[in-house]
Amino acid sequence: MSKSALPDVLFLEIKNELDFPYHFKNLYHTHLYCHSGSIHFMFNDQKMVCKSGQFLFWFAESNLSGLAFSKNFKASVLLVEKDFLMDNIPDQSWSINAQLHSRVYPIKDIQSKPIKEKILTNFKRLNECFLEADHRFYEEILKLQMQVFILEMWHTFANEYDQRKHSLQTGTLYEQFIQLLQQHCLKHREVQFYSNELNITAKYLNHLCKIHSGMTASDWVKRHAKERIILLLQNRNLNISEIADEMEFSSRSFFTRYVKTILGVTPSEFRDRLN
Repeated sequence: MSKSALPDVLFLEIKNELDFPYHFKNLYHTHLYCHSGSIHFMFNDQKMVCKSGQFLFWFAESNLSGLAFSKNFKASVLLVEKDFLMDNIPDQSWSINAQLHSRVYPIKDIQSKPIKEKILTNFKRLNECFLEADHRFYEEILKLQMQVFILEMWHTFANEYDQRKHSLQTGTLYEQFIQLLQQHCLKHREVQFYSNELNITAKYLNHLCKIHSGMTASDWVKRHAKERIILLLQNRNLNISEIADEMEFSSRSFFTRYVKTILGVTPSEFRDRLN
């Protein structure tokens, strides 16, 4: 199936692996609430089990295998096409916390019925929005609902993310890289800067990033730079030359070329689209 033919959102009731669409593990991020029974699987070469009353999240293209379902297994599943979700993440810093946690701990206990109902309602709202294809502002409202969905899920598991973050005294090298990136991405856009700060080679930093996130260090730098550039261009109090100076580009023309590489349009074209 071509990417253009993929539905961005699928809401399913699942009893076994055959109920999932073909190649879903590579094409979709999976959100699953288990109503009954259990599902056993291998995740990053570790045996895991999701049981009744638990929530499960798998990133697309995760190291996932050996799915085995109990006879009484039943789950509500929301699948979101991998690029559609990642393109609509509302806040990169929270995204990093969520990714760090979910790539290690994909299973989460749901402590109360209201939280369960909130998760399932969140599933249904995104799916309903996706199905309302005749809406006059369909693309805009679907993207906004995707962002609301993500924010609601982050809110649901915020305490869990924070507890893990605070339990790390020094953090892994990967997490230190992300922290440095948040502090310096406005002015430092070379992987070598961050590898020097961490006293490791750029090659090893890329290796760590690929293991922990599936993305290269360069991808992370570009993602953060893109977010900052968009925020600055949205600020009408700054002209383009001032933004170039703020980000310490040697010239406005160099800044323009960089923005076109990152956003696909020049700074002026981006601002024209805002109008």
